Amino acid sequence: MMSATPDIATFDAATRRPGERRRSRIILTLLLSLFLIYSFVPLIYLVLSSTKTNGDLFATFGFGLGTEFNLWQNLSDLLTRDNGIFMRWMFNSVVYSTAAGLGAAIFATAAGYAFAKFKFVGRKPLFALVLGAVMIPQTALVVPIFLLLALSGLSDNPLGVILPSMISPIGVYLMRVYIEQAVDDELLDAARIDGAGELVIFRAIVLRLVAPGMVTVALLSFVGTWNNYFLPLIVLRSQDYQPITVGLATWYQLAQQGGGGGQVLFSIIITGALVSIIPVIAAFLLLQRFWQGGLTAGSIK
Repeated sequence: MMSATPDIATFDAATRRPGERRRSRIILTLLLSLFLIYSFVPLIYLVLSSTKTNGDLFATFGFGLGTEFNLWQNLSDLLTRDNGIFMRWMFNSVVYSTAAGLGAAIFATAAGYAFAKFKFVGRKPLFALVLGAVMIPQTALVVPIFLLLALSGLSDNPLGVILPSMISPIGVYLMRVYIEQAVDDELLDAARIDGAGELVIFRAIVLRLVAPGMVTVALLSFVGTWNNYFLPLIVLRSQDYQPITVGLATWYQLAQQGGGGGQVLFSIIITGALVSIIPVIAAFLLLQRFWQGGLTAGSIK
């Protein structure tokens, strides 16, 4: 009789666990569904609004269709407005974001490798400083960065946007954690015994092993630079250097003024916002195979 009590308790626990797991899955599914709706509702509104005329944009339901399909005319107006300046803004954003993503991935990997695999004086305080930088809002650093760029002669210069965007404290943290797990110390010691220098080890061994992490940092920096508004607004004065975020905001301010047919710009701005997300989606799709492939190879090893 005494042995039956634990058996009953074990049976009750076993019968409760599937039910608890089922409830957890349901709750998790509901939360993910809410997040999915929250993420896609603005995109759906953007796609539908881009197909409307300027009149339908204000006269029809936001998530409904307009009286006519006007997407191609909106695209034509977008690409010809102000002598095609929109494509110049798109080109600037692509250049700034690509350069910032590549630079951030390389610098974050080098710094993360140093923090993870080398012991030097002040390593812990320096890494604590990096973690502290993660907590500082980027907008709080714009004015000091602008003053430094002005003293360096880089104001109204594309480098004034690219160079600060290459610094990624969160990227350094991610790469340190990734390198600690992905790069074996014995492999590095074997390469040093064979006579390989530190730069050769970093280029030929470390960079190949941490490629998935580098892709992650590059994507984060690419998206962050693409969406950056305040820094290029402060640093860049010439319209030819402006990225897509500042350019569309300038048109939006002009449209709000109303006079001189400025309100016609609203349909163009909506269409421009839709076009501006295409490179970001393309970047994720192009780098996804490197990301997943590297993670799978690492798990097999």
